[in-house]
Amino acid sequence: MLPVVAIVGRPNVGKSTLFNRLTHTRDALISAFPGTTRDRQYGEVNQDDRHFIIIDTGGITEEMDDVGKLITRQALQAIEDADKVLFLVDAQSGITPEDILIADTLRRSGKPVYLAVNKTEGMDPSLSVADAYELGLPSPLAIAAVHGSGIKRLLEHLFPEPTSANNSPDETSNRIKLAIVGRPNVGKSTLTNRMLGEERVIVHDSPGTTRDSIYIPLERHDQHYTLIDTAGVRKRKKMSDVPEKFSVVKTLQSIEESNVVLYVVDARIGVSEQDLKLLGFVLECGKALVIAVNKWDGMSEEARDHARATIDRHLDFVRFARVHYISALHGSGVGNLFDSVQEAFVSATQKLSTPLLSRLLQEAQTTHQPPLVQGRRVKLRYAHPGGHNPPRIVIHGNQLNALPESYRKFLAHFYQKKLNLFGTPVLIEFRTSENPFRKKPG
Repeated sequence: MLPVVAIVGRPNVGKSTLFNRLTHTRDALISAFPGTTRDRQYGEVNQDDRHFIIIDTGGITEEMDDVGKLITRQALQAIEDADKVLFLVDAQSGITPEDILIADTLRRSGKPVYLAVNKTEGMDPSLSVADAYELGLPSPLAIAAVHGSGIKRLLEHLFPEPTSANNSPDETSNRIKLAIVGRPNVGKSTLTNRMLGEERVIVHDSPGTTRDSIYIPLERHDQHYTLIDTAGVRKRKKMSDVPEKFSVVKTLQSIEESNVVLYVVDARIGVSEQDLKLLGFVLECGKALVIAVNKWDGMSEEARDHARATIDRHLDFVRFARVHYISALHGSGVGNLFDSVQEAFVSATQKLSTPLLSRLLQEAQTTHQPPLVQGRRVKLRYAHPGGHNPPRIVIHGNQLNALPESYRKFLAHFYQKKLNLFGTPVLIEFRTSENPFRKKPG
């Protein structure tokens, strides 16, 4: 197994900047506002023959509010999970009482601790780390995460000998990236924790607790997943601060990067205008989709019947997706989600053949003939695959630009049903054949 390193420190010392620098990603949300990172964020580092797992954590503080306690608990859990701890302090603000408190906590953990002094750009390296010696930890290293200086020396300090990657190619290629998406306070983090079987992300009654998109590895029944717990997306006019606006961007990026989107709807509220916009974006990206209607427990039969009818009506435009009625809090129906996620992933990545698609095209025309255009029947000649994830079917023929959108939808639904492609949209692309007898100019 790969070694695990946790980055800890008080808020706003540059932990997420260092995480992004080490992983060569922008997975961790960065902001000048302290407290932006709240949950553990996992990433892989592969630099200078050093390969390991890195965990970005929220800042450990003395704040006693509910969210502050949960953030600290997440950071302490990361320390428990790690093989080594990288303690980050800020050269510009100096050593604070919170730094001393964290140093005491790390000493009691019994884990190997490495001390790095960040934000040393423009400073003499020996002077920038002088104050850090009072923490009583092994020799501090001067780094500047934002510019990358000192990173190579830090990696050599963490791992004097090179480490090697041991993930098999099959594990990486078969891993399903599953983005859990929805409006604030519909139960996304509760569902993530239920799927993981542990309290992995912070859950709180106040909406907007999740600020960043959290990437979490999971293995279930020999299938490897990466769960992406995303921030809830509210209407633009209701976004109150800069980090929240960044969170929306991260959520949309997570949808684009995912293989399958698990969209969560609150059964008691139903499908809102914001849900429809988000689902429209998922459809626009061509992502496989599973829908979970959460908070189904405790509802009367009459309320359930009304909710089911309303939700079915609003979600007619994504009828290819499986809909599950669940309770993330109590776990009912959650296990069935994995089956639909796998089905959607397999359908989205299925390889199709030209003979099969052409045969089904002729069958579709027999079932429902194309319309007449100026007294002549539109001719659909043959079809071939144009790509997968999502499945794209290219159809050749004459006068195809005259076909109405309704016939394109009919063909997409026909292929979906005949090929058993559940959980993924099917994209139909028309290409009009050139008439070889048409007289060319010149």
